[in-house]
Amino acid sequence: MISARNQIKGVVAEVKEGAVNGIVKVDAGEGNMISATISMDSIKELGIVAGKEVTAVIKATSVMMANGKLNISARNQLTGTVSAINEGAVNAIVKLDVAGGIGITSTISMEAVKDLGLEVGKEATAIIKATSVMISA
Repeated sequence: MISARNQIKGVVAEVKEGAVNGIVKVDAGEGNMISATISMDSIKELGIVAGKEVTAVIKATSVMMANGKLNISARNQLTGTVSAINEGAVNAIVKLDVAGGIGITSTISMEAVKDLGLEVGKEATAIIKATSVMISA
């Protein structure tokens, strides 16, 4: 067991190998593809190949939120419905329900929650850099 809130199961759709790092694309179903940039050593040690079942692991503090899709370099953008907002004095934990039964949790500032107009029942997009995604096999 690990403390990272976001653990998304899927199947490796593609592995692009580089000299030092590789890009692993995980098909999480319902059109949700998660890209992870990890070391070639890890890819080989974990035996990551197309068709292998894996889990994409993402810390909630690595998930940004937006009130729509953005044209930015972050490879992972998952749109869904805000299902919960747990407000604190400074930060909030925002839960987003995405198609395919995927739940994404993000820790963001209360200021961001208000600026983005995030509310339970509204649509939002979770944004995650591929370098923030770990793979468990």
